Amino acid sequence: TIFLLDTRFSDIELREEEGIPTEEFLDSCYAIVPVLDKLGPTVFAPVKMDFVGNIKKINQKFITNKEGFDTLQKIVLHEVNAGVAQVRNSATEALLWLKRGLKFLKGFLTEVKNGEKNIQTAL
Repeated sequence: TIFLLDTRFSDIELREEEGIPTEEFLDSCYAIVPVLDKLGPTVFAPVKMDFVGNIKKINQKFITNKEGFDTLQKIVLHEVNAGVAQVRNSATEALLWLKRGLKFLKGFLTEVKNGEKNIQTAL
Protein backbone atom coordinates (compact mmCIF):
# COMPACT_ATOMS: atom_id res chain seq x y z
CA THR A 1 0.00 0.00 0.00
CA ILE A 2 1.28 3.44 -0.89
CA PHE A 3 0.37 6.32 1.41
CA LEU A 4 -0.05 9.77 -0.06
CA LEU A 5 0.25 12.40 2.59
CA ASP A 6 -0.99 15.89 1.81
CA THR A 7 1.16 17.35 4.52
CA ARG A 8 4.75 16.22 4.92
CA PHE A 9 7.39 17.01 7.49
CA SER A 10 9.85 17.52 4.64
CA ASP A 11 7.69 20.38 3.31
CA ILE A 12 7.91 22.35 6.56
CA GLU A 13 10.07 25.40 6.21
CA LEU A 14 12.03 26.21 9.33
CA ARG A 15 11.94 29.85 10.32
CA GLU A 16 15.47 31.17 10.72
CA GLU A 17 15.60 32.24 14.36
CA GLU A 18 12.18 31.02 15.43
CA GLY A 19 12.18 27.32 14.60
CA ILE A 20 9.48 24.84 13.60
CA PRO A 21 6.05 26.26 12.66
CA THR A 22 3.50 24.74 15.03
CA GLU A 23 0.52 24.51 12.68
CA GLU A 24 2.44 22.82 9.85
CA PHE A 25 4.05 20.41 12.31
CA LEU A 26 0.68 19.45 13.81
CA ASP A 27 -0.85 19.04 10.32
CA SER A 28 2.00 16.67 9.40
CA CYS A 29 1.44 14.69 12.60
CA TYR A 30 -2.32 14.42 11.97
CA ALA A 31 -1.55 13.16 8.44
CA ILE A 32 0.20 10.12 9.96
CA VAL A 33 -2.83 8.97 11.97
CA PRO A 34 -4.56 7.16 9.04
CA VAL A 35 -1.25 5.42 8.30
CA LEU A 36 -1.35 3.91 11.79
CA ASP A 37 -4.83 2.51 11.04
CA LYS A 38 -3.55 0.93 7.83
CA LEU A 39 -0.53 -0.61 9.58
CA GLY A 40 -2.71 -2.47 12.02
CA PRO A 41 -5.71 -1.01 13.80
CA THR A 42 -5.30 -3.43 16.70
CA VAL A 43 -1.52 -3.61 17.03
CA PHE A 44 -1.11 0.15 16.64
CA ALA A 45 -4.17 1.20 18.68
CA PRO A 46 -2.12 2.16 21.78
CA VAL A 47 0.43 3.99 19.63
CA LYS A 48 -2.34 5.84 17.81
CA MET A 49 -4.09 6.80 21.06
CA ASP A 50 -0.85 8.13 22.53
CA PHE A 51 0.05 9.90 19.30
CA VAL A 52 -3.33 11.62 18.89
CA GLY A 53 -3.44 12.54 22.58
CA ASN A 54 -0.07 14.29 22.37
CA ILE A 55 -1.01 16.10 19.15
CA LYS A 56 -4.17 17.36 20.87
CA LYS A 57 -2.27 18.60 23.94
CA ILE A 58 0.08 20.64 21.75
CA ASN A 59 -2.82 21.91 19.66
CA GLN A 60 -4.76 22.95 22.78
CA LYS A 61 -1.80 25.10 23.82
CA PHE A 62 -1.37 26.46 20.29
CA ILE A 63 -4.99 27.59 19.91
CA THR A 64 -4.80 29.64 23.12
CA ASN A 65 -2.42 32.03 21.33
CA LYS A 66 -1.82 31.15 17.67
CA GLU A 67 0.39 34.18 17.01
CA GLY A 68 2.40 33.86 20.21
CA PHE A 69 2.81 30.11 19.83
CA ASP A 70 3.38 29.98 16.07
CA THR A 71 6.49 27.84 16.57
CA LEU A 72 7.10 24.82 18.79
CA GLN A 73 10.10 26.57 20.30
CA LYS A 74 7.93 29.48 21.48
CA ILE A 75 5.56 27.06 23.22
CA VAL A 76 8.43 25.28 24.97
CA LEU A 77 10.15 28.52 25.99
CA HIS A 78 6.87 29.88 27.35
CA GLU A 79 6.31 26.74 29.42
CA VAL A 80 9.91 26.69 30.66
CA ASN A 81 9.69 30.35 31.72
CA ALA A 82 6.31 29.74 33.38
CA GLY A 83 7.75 26.74 35.23
CA VAL A 84 5.23 24.30 33.76
CA ALA A 85 7.32 22.52 31.10
CA GLN A 86 7.74 19.43 33.30
CA VAL A 87 4.15 19.39 34.52
CA ARG A 88 2.12 16.35 33.47
CA ASN A 89 0.11 17.02 30.29
CA SER A 90 2.11 20.13 29.39
CA ALA A 91 2.62 20.81 25.68
CA THR A 92 6.37 20.38 26.25
CA GLU A 93 5.87 16.90 27.71
CA ALA A 94 3.47 16.05 24.87
CA LEU A 95 6.06 17.20 22.33
CA LEU A 96 8.70 14.99 23.95
CA TRP A 97 6.43 11.93 23.76
CA LEU A 98 5.31 12.80 20.24
CA LYS A 99 8.96 12.96 19.17
CA ARG A 100 9.55 9.54 20.74
CA GLY A 101 6.48 8.16 18.94
CA LEU A 102 7.68 9.53 15.60
CA LYS A 103 11.13 8.06 16.17
CA PHE A 104 9.58 4.68 17.03
CA LEU A 105 7.38 4.79 13.92
CA LYS A 106 10.35 5.72 11.73
CA GLY A 107 12.33 2.78 13.14
CA PHE A 108 9.43 0.40 12.56
CA LEU A 109 8.85 1.58 8.98
CA THR A 110 12.60 1.35 8.27
CA GLU A 111 12.55 -2.30 9.39
CA VAL A 112 9.57 -3.02 7.12
CA LYS A 113 11.17 -1.17 4.21
CA ASN A 114 14.33 -3.20 4.70
CA GLY A 115 12.32 -6.40 4.23
CA GLU A 116 11.21 -7.45 7.72
CA LYS A 117 7.95 -9.39 7.25
CA ASN A 118 7.25 -10.19 10.91
CA ILE A 119 5.47 -7.25 12.56
CA GLN A 120 6.54 -8.29 16.07
CA THR A 121 10.18 -8.42 15.00
CA ALA A 122 9.90 -5.06 13.26
CA LEU A 123 8.32 -3.58 16.40
